[in-house]
Amino acid sequence: MPLSLAFTACNRAADAVCARCNNGRLRLYSGVMPATANVALAGNTQLSEHAFASPAFAAAVNGMATANAIGTSVPTGSGTATFFRTFEADQTTVVYQGTAGTVGTDLLLNGATFVQGQGTIKITSHTYTQPPV
Repeated sequence: MPLSLAFTACNRAADAVCARCNNGRLRLYSGVMPATANVALAGNTQLSEHAFASPAFAAAVNGMATANAIGTSVPTGSGTATFFRTFEADQTTVVYQGTAGTVGTDLLLNGATFVQGQGTIKITSHTYTQPPV
C-alpha cells in the first residue's frame, strides 16, 4: 500500500507551509508556468505583487488552508494571468506556485487579462491543499 498521511498530519503540514507566507508576497505572472516552483522563470511577465497578512492563512481543515485577505494591486505589467508564486517575508524565497485565473484555478482573480497601470487586480479566493500522500 502507498504511504499516506492522516488528516491531522496533513493539517500540520499545510499549516507549516502556509506559515512561510506570513508577511510574504504573492506575485502574479503571465506565460508558461515552470514545471516546479524550483525552476527559474523564463520569459514570464510579472503582472502584480500582493502582500500576505500575518497570519497569511487560517488553520487547515482536512489538509486545506484558506488564505486570509490578500492585498490588491494595480497591474505592474500587461498580459494574461496564468500562474502565481508565493514568497516568504524576505521576498526572495519561493514557497510554492500554482495556476491563476477566473475559474477552475488554484488562485481566483477578478479578471484574467490586465494592462499595466490600469484597474486593480483582486484575489477573490485562494486555498492551499496538502496532499494526503
